[in-house]
Amino acid sequence: MQNILVINCGSSSLKYQLLDMDHEKLLAKGLVERIGLEVGKHTYQRPDQDTLREELPVADHARAIELLLAAVTSPAHGVIGSIDEIVAVGHRVVHAGEKYGGSVLITDDVVAALQECIPLAPLHNPPNIVGIKAARQVLSQVPMVGVFDTAFHQTMPDWAYIYPLPYAFYRDLKIRRYGFHGTSHRYVALRTAQLLERRPDECNLITCHLGNGASVCAIKNGRSVDTGMGFTPLEGLVMGTRCGDIDPAIVGYLSKRLDVSLDEIDRILNKESGIYGITGISSDLRDVEREYAAGNERARLGLEVYCYHIRKYIGAYAVALGRVDAIVFTAGVGENASLIREWACRGLEIIGAELDLFENGVRHDEAVISKERSRVKIMVVPTNEELMIARDTRDVIAGLA
Repeated sequence: MQNILVINCGSSSLKYQLLDMDHEKLLAKGLVERIGLEVGKHTYQRPDQDTLREELPVADHARAIELLLAAVTSPAHGVIGSIDEIVAVGHRVVHAGEKYGGSVLITDDVVAALQECIPLAPLHNPPNIVGIKAARQVLSQVPMVGVFDTAFHQTMPDWAYIYPLPYAFYRDLKIRRYGFHGTSHRYVALRTAQLLERRPDECNLITCHLGNGASVCAIKNGRSVDTGMGFTPLEGLVMGTRCGDIDPAIVGYLSKRLDVSLDEIDRILNKESGIYGITGISSDLRDVEREYAAGNERARLGLEVYCYHIRKYIGAYAVALGRVDAIVFTAGVGENASLIREWACRGLEIIGAELDLFENGVRHDEAVISKERSRVKIMVVPTNEELMIARDTRDVIAGLA
């Protein structure tokens, strides 16, 4: 049995899934939180079984991995007999810069390359690297594969990723559009092609990954040719707490007027802006929708701004692609929020996309939600980044045989 462990590390957390890749079946998943604090928390779940929770000290990420391995091999609630049944580990890594355009076997050289990318992703790459080192320590004989959020977007043409800044900033400082959510956009693109009964290289798609973080991707013949997130995940759509696209001169203006540091402005743009900043209610669109239904004017405004930016990106990417086969909504908001999808599709008839309001009532299921006569299909396709990571891991280790 080809069991693959997928790991996604944060600074004080570790999410995991164990999948049987002979059948692409989830065996178990879990989350270890509050790593390094006095009391940690481990949540473990098997499909169609009760969720198990425990609170105990978790000194570091290596200890978190030991906990997850104990859970999946437990005689009482485990899903495999021993850790020897794990054939590989796939790691989600946020940023690989221009170094990797696909998933790779993790070696010392790869870890060193990811460390070089820390200035590009100072909040995300360090915990990703910590997770890799911890896994290599605990599972020293198991091959590890790195799957990068930025890799899918390495096919963007230079005119899409170069910023109109002095070229030396790109050449010397590596400032360019990188894009994120690549694993999600790639999974959704492949699955959409299956549903359309076409090869991926025959499909032109606009994929909308809408969660607390959000991005749109233009996919031409199966390859990313543009995406909303840029040098960092701050650019692009309006998000839960991130501002998305704004006039860059606002940064200097605010720093002078408020007499605060650039670091403080950066924090405001990332943590206090977006939907939360406009509404003052929440970064969770479910909370904002409830307030809108109750007549809250700022909730209405926040939703209008959010959806307007999605429409603008879809329109721009329709031009970039020339032909659009489908517009696809995914991730927590995209899969579940019918109101957001409805407002985001306003006016898209101009590009041949006509939403069916009845079909749009779907939640967290694959569905075509456009009218039958719609030239461009509008679809909901739930994402599965963990499965995509496991698939890549399986393919990479297959090349070692």
